[in-house]
Amino acid sequence: MDKIKISDLEIYARHGVYPEETTLGQKFLVSLILETNTRLAGLSDDLSMAIDYGQVAHDTKQFLTEHTYKLLEAAAEHLAEKLLLTYSGIWRITVEIKKPWAPVLLPIDMVSLVITRSWHQVYLSIGSNLGEKEQNLNRALEYLKQDCKIQIKKISDFIETKPYGYTEQPDFLNGAVELFTLYTPQELLKVLQKAEADGKRERLFLWGPRTIDLDILFYDDKIVFEPDLVIPHIEMQKREFVLKPLCQIAPWKQHPLLHKTVMELLSDLQ
Repeated sequence: MDKIKISDLEIYARHGVYPEETTLGQKFLVSLILETNTRLAGLSDDLSMAIDYGQVAHDTKQFLTEHTYKLLEAAAEHLAEKLLLTYSGIWRITVEIKKPWAPVLLPIDMVSLVITRSWHQVYLSIGSNLGEKEQNLNRALEYLKQDCKIQIKKISDFIETKPYGYTEQPDFLNGAVELFTLYTPQELLKVLQKAEADGKRERLFLWGPRTIDLDILFYDDKIVFEPDLVIPHIEMQKREFVLKPLCQIAPWKQHPLLHKTVMELLSDLQ
């Protein structure tokens, strides 16, 4: 990924814990690293295909002067999110905010904070076996589309499958979704749970019937083992109703633990 650097942009703003900081204001130095693909702009010499770093600098100044935060952490977090949402060509951004006049009552050059934030590629499994199943799936997708921190890229066909685990229940309608998100895995999990609640899901028992089921299959190539979240999704390699629709949209996606593509996992299972 190529990088555009903006170094030590001088901004007078009102961020800080103390009243004089938020009333009188002070100087901040802001540096940005924008990770993007400059290939098309470089080959064409076309400004419309490039990130306008001058406009990025002006947007940064405007944002930090129009908002007030107690913490550098909050200022950097919200600035990174604002720029990632505004400029579609920026995949990852590093924000450094320097505070030369930090009130630490000691001789000091400055205090600074550096964060890196980016879009993340995620694959979901979606399913329903109660009520209007296709309507349930589409409603959940519309719920996700309304979230500015989620961009849905691909949706598989919906396929009808037999229930897994507990078999005394109606057949399922299953699909797979590719999306990009600014959420962390835990944050995304909470969003999916809200989408399930919006779809009137009831968790009666393991593998039981449900109006809507949304599961994270892959999150980049990240491996997560937490009490309420396991990524890649546990035992997905044993479930045709997960692999078959996923293979439509991501046949070459590799499982980071099994080191096999989705197509290979499906072939092994069949």
